[in-house]
Order: sequence, then C-alpha cells, then structure tokens
Amino acid sequence: MQTRQEAIDYCLTLGNTYEDYPFRDPNWTVMRHRANRKVFAWIFERNGLMWINVKCGQGFLELWRQMFPSVIPAYHLNKEHWNSIILDGTVPEEEIHEMIGQSYALTQKK
Repeated sequence: MQTRQEAIDYCLTLGNTYEDYPFRDPNWTVMRHRANRKVFAWIFERNGLMWINVKCGQGFLELWRQMFPSVIPAYHLNKEHWNSIILDGTVPEEEIHEMIGQSYALTQKK
C-alpha cells in the first residue's frame, strides 16, 4: 500500500465507513464510521509520501514504533494514542491492515 486510493479502498472494506474531506486543504482525507462519524484514519501526503494516522491500543503504540522506523508518533494528533504510518514500502501491507483495523475497532461506537 503506497497510494491514497489504496488506503481509502482498504478502509472502505471495513464496513459502514466513508471518506470525508472536512478541511479546506484537499490533501487531507479522513475515514469515518457512519454510525458515530468518528475518524479512524487520517490520510495525507507529506514530504512526497503518503501517511496514515491511526489510533493504537494499549501496548501497541510503542511496539509498532520499535518494529518499523516508518511508524512514528502521529503528525498533528495526540502522540500518546496515535501513530503515523509512512507509506514508503518498508511496513508490510498486512501490518498496515492490522494497524488500520485496530484504529477502526478502537473508534467504533461502544
């Protein structure tokens, strides 16, 4: 996964989700739950690469940062709960899917 469209397409497979462009800057795409409108993925381009911000569960935040140099404290979000995944080809796609899935689950209506 390296493009905005690939990230959007994957997020839409999670069900009951939609893409949104809430800012005046078209660079920012957010993926939301239909039921509660909460954002589970922030997709944007920075420094020539696509990035995805995802919410992380207890114990996973630091684990993924240690496992992958391209997973860092979230750009523009709370760094205690969110990571940025830089889509530079170094993070395996199944790991990206796992991180997005966890963010999706953490932001669902309880």
